[in-house]
Amino acid sequence: MTNQGDIPLNPEKIQKEIQRLNRKTFVELEQVKSLHAWLEEKRESRQAGRVMGESRTGKTMACHAYRLLHKPKQEPGQPPTVPVVYIHIPPECGPKEFFGMILEHLKYQVVKGTVAEIRHRTMRVLKGCCVEMLIIDEADRFQAKTFAEVRDIFDKLEIPVILVGTDRLETVIGRDEQVLKRFCTVYRYGKLSAGEFKQTVEVWEKTVLQLPVASNLSSKTMLKTLGEATAGYIGLMDMILRGAAIRSLNKGLQKIDLETLKEVVAGYR
Repeated sequence: MTNQGDIPLNPEKIQKEIQRLNRKTFVELEQVKSLHAWLEEKRESRQAGRVMGESRTGKTMACHAYRLLHKPKQEPGQPPTVPVVYIHIPPECGPKEFFGMILEHLKYQVVKGTVAEIRHRTMRVLKGCCVEMLIIDEADRFQAKTFAEVRDIFDKLEIPVILVGTDRLETVIGRDEQVLKRFCTVYRYGKLSAGEFKQTVEVWEKTVLQLPVASNLSSKTMLKTLGEATAGYIGLMDMILRGAAIRSLNKGLQKIDLETLKEVVAGYR
């Protein structure tokens, strides 16, 4: 966006900017690049593993972004080639629902049948689509019996499966020694350090918010307000900054001022 100085935005322009701010934006930070390098290593070596981290650290966004780096390809008359499948598990997910989510992601019809029939179809589709990695987010939500199905995908098709979750995932899979052994390698996705947080805020202001006038969010006062509210969690930082940008635009402002930032921060405590 070009710098528009002190010229106020008209209502139509404000709505377009708000719509833009509500869209997901993937930013390849160093933390994200590090995870992607680890995932790439697992994909190439066909090894399963886990990505562990607290909620709001940004691990879901980072894993989803990895899938976007490996876009599906479609040749006329051939099944699609889908290198990376990413699914987000609902609560109490059983085998049928698990297989159905994979088929839906690969844009295949979910047919009725026994677990054995749907399993066979899913295995055939995964092989036909040349899937090289399956990323399963919120994996701790699986029913105990579903983990056996996940294990079989890794064992029978040699597709590396990555389980994503909080420390609760470790407790859940620890109940099954066979599952724990297959997913013993772990990548820890943590909070941002003070230096990383400042750099990330600067990147967010330039590449995500893109307001007409610089808000100087990395200044001492603004950064202190953000840091105390987010404790280094990138997910919270993203929500607060987008909310503050939208509120600023609705106020007729062209940048986030300290007062508006504090107003938004107050709603997250």
